[in-house]
Amino acid sequence: MLGWLDGRPLPRAELDRRLAALRGGPRSAALPAPGSAEDRQLTRWVAQVVLTEELCAAEAAARGLDAGDAPPVRLDQRAAVELGSIAAAAFEGSAAVRAVYDAVTADVEVPPGEVAAYRAATARPPAGPGWRLRTPDGEFDADPASLPRELAGALRSAVPGQTVTAGPWTATLLATLPGGYGGAGAAARPYGPAPDGTDRPDGPADAPDAADAPDGPAAAGSDGAAGSDGVAERLRDAARRVAFVRWLDHARAHRLRLVPGLEHPGDPAQPDNHHKH
Repeated sequence: MLGWLDGRPLPRAELDRRLAALRGGPRSAALPAPGSAEDRQLTRWVAQVVLTEELCAAEAAARGLDAGDAPPVRLDQRAAVELGSIAAAAFEGSAAVRAVYDAVTADVEVPPGEVAAYRAATARPPAGPGWRLRTPDGEFDADPASLPRELAGALRSAVPGQTVTAGPWTATLLATLPGGYGGAGAAARPYGPAPDGTDRPDGPADAPDAADAPDGPAAAGSDGAAGSDGVAERLRDAARRVAFVRWLDHARAHRLRLVPGLEHPGDPAQPDNHHKH
């Protein structure tokens, strides 16, 4: 017995099938030893995934949702963390879970004021003046904040064409870039050891993260609620995940009854939960 959903007993067959598939799969060597506490926790985890799928299948049927036989999907890391490992695994593998997710979160919106506040709180400061420098490693454009403090201090009092030495670092100031080093000429910035010997990133240091890349329509107004940076959509996606987890927790508590040995792996009352404080 896997448990009860709305008073209806659920057979354990699907749980046993998935566990057998794991044990017979290509990563079986990474699984915990059979019969160990970790193995029992794995069983609980898989059981919760199956129960989540069964719950959402029943909900999809009750709502008349078309779950279909859509292939599995893959969540990005942020979405998986926000949903939690059990809900994320169920979401990826079950079209019914995804259909219920869409239904219960369809009306979730983030107020424009919250979007504007988030954008203001996470805005990057305007780029200050930058320098075009020549060092033994070559020519490049640099943000003063990215350089060793001693070298930056010496360069601040230098004039174009002047070579300065500060400790182990030597650089010639070729030009001042009013728009910051991310402006004109930034494409010539080399990627390799920086003047202080540390590695540079694989691209310009001021390049936006993937999460910050523009992915939406052009700004619709000046209130900060809609723009080309995708902030509003990302915040809505996060809010939808929060809403779904809350719905799922409530539904589990009121519609599922678990059997001993298949409790939630994080349940502090079950004997194999070693996460103590």
